[in-house]
Amino acid sequence: MSIIQALFWLLCGASAAAQDFNWNQKLDQLRVQKPAVAPQGKQSFHEPLTWKYPDPPVEEEPRYPPDFQLKPPEVPNTVAVICGEDSVRVEAKRDLLGIGKPVRVEDVTLGGCPVTGEDTEAQILIFESELHRCGSQLLMSDESFIYVFTLLYTPSPLGDSAIVRTQEVTVPIECHYQRKQDVSSKSLQPAWNPFIEAQVSGESLYFSFRLMTDDWQFARPSSQYLLGDMIRFEVAVKQFHHTPLRVTVDSCLVTVVPNIDTVPRYTFMGNNGCLFDSQLTGSTSQFLPRTQDDRLQFELEAFKFQQDDSGVLYVTCNLRATVAAAAVDATNKACSFSDGWWEASGSHQACSCCDAQCETGGQNQMSGKGGEWEQETVVGPINVKERPLGSG
Repeated sequence: MSIIQALFWLLCGASAAAQDFNWNQKLDQLRVQKPAVAPQGKQSFHEPLTWKYPDPPVEEEPRYPPDFQLKPPEVPNTVAVICGEDSVRVEAKRDLLGIGKPVRVEDVTLGGCPVTGEDTEAQILIFESELHRCGSQLLMSDESFIYVFTLLYTPSPLGDSAIVRTQEVTVPIECHYQRKQDVSSKSLQPAWNPFIEAQVSGESLYFSFRLMTDDWQFARPSSQYLLGDMIRFEVAVKQFHHTPLRVTVDSCLVTVVPNIDTVPRYTFMGNNGCLFDSQLTGSTSQFLPRTQDDRLQFELEAFKFQQDDSGVLYVTCNLRATVAAAAVDATNKACSFSDGWWEASGSHQACSCCDAQCETGGQNQMSGKGGEWEQETVVGPINVKERPLGSG
């Protein structure tokens, strides 16, 4: 090794030793120095704190709509009842509650009996039952038999949950039947009397058949006539929350007692609304021109039966109501004869079958099928006396 190299290594070693010494000296200084501690004293508050929670924002007075009133709930018009001679027919809309939501078919029963039919186009459930079935109860009064049914809606839980959004609905239904025939010159109530109330209201029809004054303005308070007088009748159907209806008279006959199966008897109207008394006897009996669909007037010239001296008459007519929108045709008309047949509402072509046999639609009494309802009603006793002869 040369002298120069030896000197170089000596210098490097001396420099490194000096650096180690300076570094150790700095470490010793760091270990000796301690942080200065500020003098502590007891803090006291001679003044109360001035900070507090901010006040809540001022609430604005609510604004209400002017003249606000709670809207009373509307009673839905969703149930119709037809009481027949030995059966009942109940029609309930799928929107039973009137809220725009159809109920499940299996949730509605008539006294535990399921639906017997459904009109899918009209969204109507149909229940038909004999009077003594489907949980009916028979009640009796001095004047009538009453069969009571219950239309029950029990909502099922929604989906797989345990909740429902509609309440249970019970609709009492009653069919009234007279124990004995009531005969009067006043308007007679039909033998069937559907009764529906509670949350679901029903549709019911009421036929009236009464004697009228000569000016057709009032019900006639007397049932006494003289031979040759015109006996004026008015039939009507009262509609309660129902589709507009047209009333017609299919047939009428006269007896001396309130029983159509007795003799003597005289049929002056038949063939679905053909009044042929004037054609048979040359009288002026006729329908008046129709002015209202739900009201019809006709007049019959007073008479007596040849072999009967009592002069007592009972007039029994089969009344029918159909939807007013239905066409006037061979089975839905009011025809009179005077040098030919003419129809009360002007549709004279409908009378062309009166001299033959008008086709029937096969409508069973009180069934209410196809938008038709029928009722047999009697007015009487009507007393017809002989006209007194003037003195010479």
